[in-house]
Amino acid sequence: MTVLALVQRSFGLGAVALLCAVGALAIVEQRTDEPDPPVLPESVPAPGGGWYEGPAAPRLAETAGERTACGFVVRARTAGVAHPVLPCGAKIFVAFGSREVLTQVIARRTPAGTQFAVSAALAKLLGLRSTDIVRWRFASTG
Repeated sequence: MTVLALVQRSFGLGAVALLCAVGALAIVEQRTDEPDPPVLPESVPAPGGGWYEGPAAPRLAETAGERTACGFVVRARTAGVAHPVLPCGAKIFVAFGSREVLTQVIARRTPAGTQFAVSAALAKLLGLRSTDIVRWRFASTG
């Protein structure tokens, strides 16, 4: 290899390194110090500005490890509800007493006489220990 070829090769590699450095600096400059906070759904009031109400039981039919009719695998920490009509994956706010939790429809089967079956983890978050009336409303989708 000649000296001229070595000089050209070194110059080319230096130019590539310089371009990479400039590109990296441009990417770093575009970043902000604090990431944007995640956009969470908001509660959508029921007609008249309030909540829907319905009986709920802290007894999801599926046990840990089972797949629901909606395709979710239930885990010990799964916080979701079963509802026979609402679409699978529908995001809803469920409230009991002073507690309000964002959750989603993960299953279909509910105990007789109830509108919702609540997973054990969600029942614990809400403080729901037996069949009782809960408030609920849809979460905004965007």
